[in-house]
Amino acid sequence: MVGVLTQPDRPAGRGQNPQSSAVKHAALARGLEVAQPLELKTAEGRAALAAWQPDFLVVVAYGLILPQAALDLPRRGCLNIHASLLPRWRGAAPIQRAIQAGDRETGVTIMRMEAGLDTGPVYLERRVPITSETDAIALHDTLAQLGARAVCETLEAIVAGTLEPRPQAASGVCYAAKISKAEARIDWTRAAAEIDAQVRAFVPWPVAETRFRGEQLRIHRARLDRSPGQAGVSGVPGDLHYSEERGLRVRCGEGALELLELQREGRRRTSAAEFGRNLQTAAGRFE
Repeated sequence: MVGVLTQPDRPAGRGQNPQSSAVKHAALARGLEVAQPLELKTAEGRAALAAWQPDFLVVVAYGLILPQAALDLPRRGCLNIHASLLPRWRGAAPIQRAIQAGDRETGVTIMRMEAGLDTGPVYLERRVPITSETDAIALHDTLAQLGARAVCETLEAIVAGTLEPRPQAASGVCYAAKISKAEARIDWTRAAAEIDAQVRAFVPWPVAETRFRGEQLRIHRARLDRSPGQAGVSGVPGDLHYSEERGLRVRCGEGALELLELQREGRRRTSAAEFGRNLQTAAGRFE
């Protein structure tokens, strides 16, 4: 490895002091040269990449679309580690969208980059299941490890001359739009399975949220209530019921959801049991 490109330092935290990316810290710790261009559209922005004269450029979650002039610099091409099974979930948020959509599996794709958005031919893919308990944090970490191994395997095979890319399928194309904060608000008239997927997809950001007694309430963890007929969860969507035996459960448009970990506005995260004990009543309603 001859060098690392990463985003410029950005203001972060309450003091808005410039913070370096984890990629930059890791590269410097290994004695690698780091470049942080604002963009790659100009020769000046591509200067470090051109000077390195790399054989390959490996891209993962860089955050910028690479222009053709940058793609043309590596002698043997640019590879992208993409966190989905292309052509499904091209774009910015494939991990979250796969969970949100209720997909049963996803994976990583090692593709050769071209000017289109995640349209390049595929060298290798590796699959993993998405279970009813998989959230975006766990899936991200699993795919990060899987992608690292897969790209090393791909590079070795390309150098050995034993692997050629194949075009992506023409069918099954869909796009993983960037997540917006507005999507975090829970609509309790939806089915419990859809809300459960929303909760799991939106950690650690933006975190699914509702309103309770006029204030924001974030839902960090939940699961489907699988008790027969959701016993004891009556009323209209948004009604919540608490008991020590059954926990904190919410009526949805179809089925019910058991809440596990919540966070009131300006407070620390807390267990649903603690929240339920502080309700001062066995029931309430989310707005």
